[in-house]
Amino acid sequence: MPIIDYLERNARDFGNDVALVELNPEQENARKVTWKEYDLIQSTQKESYRISITWGVFNEKANRTANMILERGAKKGDKVGILLMNCLEWLPIYFGILKAGCIAVPLNFRYDSDEILYCAELADVDILLFGHTFIGRIEAIADKLSHNRLLIYVGDSCPTFADNYHDLVANCSSQNLDIPLTDDDYAAIYFSSGTTGFPKAILHKHRSLMHAAKVEQNHHSTSKEDTFLCIPPLYHTGAKMHWFGSLVVGSKAVLLTGTKAEYIFDAVSNEHCTIVWLLVPWAQDILDTLDRGDIKLDDYELSQWRLMHIGAQPVPPSLIKRWKEYFPNHQYDTNYGLSESTGPGCVHLGVENIHKVGAIGIPGYGWECKIVDENGQTITDDTPGELCVKGPAVMECYYKDENATNDVLKDGWLFTGDVAKRDEDGFYFLVDRKKDVIVSGGENLYPVQIEDFLRKYDKVRDVAVIGFPDKRLGEIPGAIISIKDGMECTEEEINEFCHELPRYKRPKKIVFADVPRNATGKIEKPKLREFYGLVNLVEKENKD
Repeated sequence: MPIIDYLERNARDFGNDVALVELNPEQENARKVTWKEYDLIQSTQKESYRISITWGVFNEKANRTANMILERGAKKGDKVGILLMNCLEWLPIYFGILKAGCIAVPLNFRYDSDEILYCAELADVDILLFGHTFIGRIEAIADKLSHNRLLIYVGDSCPTFADNYHDLVANCSSQNLDIPLTDDDYAAIYFSSGTTGFPKAILHKHRSLMHAAKVEQNHHSTSKEDTFLCIPPLYHTGAKMHWFGSLVVGSKAVLLTGTKAEYIFDAVSNEHCTIVWLLVPWAQDILDTLDRGDIKLDDYELSQWRLMHIGAQPVPPSLIKRWKEYFPNHQYDTNYGLSESTGPGCVHLGVENIHKVGAIGIPGYGWECKIVDENGQTITDDTPGELCVKGPAVMECYYKDENATNDVLKDGWLFTGDVAKRDEDGFYFLVDRKKDVIVSGGENLYPVQIEDFLRKYDKVRDVAVIGFPDKRLGEIPGAIISIKDGMECTEEEINEFCHELPRYKRPKKIVFADVPRNATGKIEKPKLREFYGLVNLVEKENKD
């Protein structure tokens, strides 16, 4: 069955129950409002600390969105992009797109104008809905984007180059639509990138979304009584697929905008959250805040918080050891996944296996795993090789890229590009990545993009960007820079030049040294990692 069936069931059976709460703790002088008020008031009042939506209104909003895009000319199979920060509109818009039989295309809110345009063209986006944060980025490419595309603005003070979402949906029907959908219908395109940094469009069917929902509910035993705290961006498969556990059982979820430790504790305490998904930096910040005494656990109601789980990057075992000292009764889990596997869960530790912290875990619900050598042959335990996964949520293909699809999909197996090994108990451990992507705080950074930028500096002869271990972020980008003969350069000069880069892409470590290349001209990054003694934090701690 398609994923929208869960929403319609929840609206029917739990229509008056709260589905979503949005918390904006950084908004000053905010007042609490109901969803009905939220539709009517002005933008300055909409930025309130707490707003909520029931399952019934959630479904009505999704229906209005579906009818609106159909009335604007969309057809089954058309692609509709979403470029929004986390907010109560996000998920109703997503489900409205699915209800219309269209394909949802979430976009990374970090994308610059060129990346937005590239992804819109790659995925053949027909309609793009975007929010206030992105007005400038969209305006810069509006002439190119608006060619055969409809731009719809979600918010107040609509720019002249777009139509206003709230005006368009105001008179649309809130009744369920009669558009037949099956597991084999296409549902969503998500974006991923390889070593070049150019995103690939990952096409999934409704079957993938449904299995992801079942995986989450199975792994964490989500019930109607649970409340899930969601902090990461909803464009990411991780956040949305973890929320799908709440969708399956009709329970409440809280969207928190802000990652400070006190915000998280306030949300858990006030909203009675029971399940919290964190990234390593946020968990680290919480522990550091507790160590300093800035927060006292006795000031909060935390007894209902039963599960903390982490994903998106390797987890240092020492972090979980510290966590259990503060929260001895918490269950803990970690999940491994890719956008190509509809996000987290194809491998997971399991709450009963905390003694194996450091592993990514065992095959998830409905998944198979294996490790293969360079010839694609399955290899024995404790021997490193490429991790492959197989299950109902593997992508259909890289959209419009047959060659890339054939490189990673073989006989139903998804070749992840990650090197792993399996111990005698059947637990999988990541060893290294075949790709050069740097994972910093759960975000992928692409060395080639940073290298190309740095090469524009007139004193730089050559440059290589690699990941350096970092206690808080897992990895940080570091640049090994070779300076042109006869020139002198300082770290301050490089940092100043990098101000043109987004902050998260700026190198956090600068090393002036020769950049080794092989006979074909490729940078020998394994040699650099070996020379600088860079090892994965998890692997290092396991060895210790």
